[in-house]
Amino acid sequence: MHLFFQEKWEVEGLQTVGILLVVCSSLKLMHFLGLIDLSMEDSVEDDFELSTVCHRPESMDKLQEQTKFTKKELQVLYRGFKNECPSGVVNEENFKNIYSQFFPQGDSSTYAHFLFEAFDTNKNGSVSFEDFVFGLSIILRGTINDRLNWAFNLYDLNKDGCITKEEMLDIMKSIYDMMGKYTYPTMQDDAPRDHVESFFQKMDRNKDGVVTIDEFIESCKKDENIMQSMQLFDNVI
Repeated sequence: MHLFFQEKWEVEGLQTVGILLVVCSSLKLMHFLGLIDLSMEDSVEDDFELSTVCHRPESMDKLQEQTKFTKKELQVLYRGFKNECPSGVVNEENFKNIYSQFFPQGDSSTYAHFLFEAFDTNKNGSVSFEDFVFGLSIILRGTINDRLNWAFNLYDLNKDGCITKEEMLDIMKSIYDMMGKYTYPTMQDDAPRDHVESFFQKMDRNKDGVVTIDEFIESCKKDENIMQSMQLFDNVI
């Protein structure tokens, strides 16, 4: 994994690494919560109804209608979520603690903050089971456009419909900090800014200084590496 990311950091198109980190960090989070194991045969229907939690999720049937998961998959997802989050919600501090375990060699707090914001669609400072499942449904079962829209929303920090160089620089710095400078001793301090310039040369089609959702999706679909990274989501659960 180390050599893989090192090669990606050293080539043009750092947006590929950003997409891959969305993939890998999401998979790591699901593994941490025990969500990538469908070997359980026992029903957790009773847990769904009887557990004492601060936030009680919606019914399985309703969530099944609203997502692309089966009832059994939702049961397993809920079991893993509840085991690690007994209160029924995850706050930002929980998120940061989880990612600090994934990337102990660096500072993952800023990237974890950005990812938390992407899952916290209600902007109430917590991620419920529903929030988490809705996000996973897009990432794991959505169309290519759905997945790229989700990634764009992650990078569009102020949610105004476009990605600026300042926003992308914040994202690149957070990735660089998370992976750890000691992991890549040959990289210079201005590397994140250089990668942002590369990103905009490739994505900003009309050269107006911002990347729109249409430009982002069009460019990603023409990038073989990004399309291959999107396929890593297929058949996870």
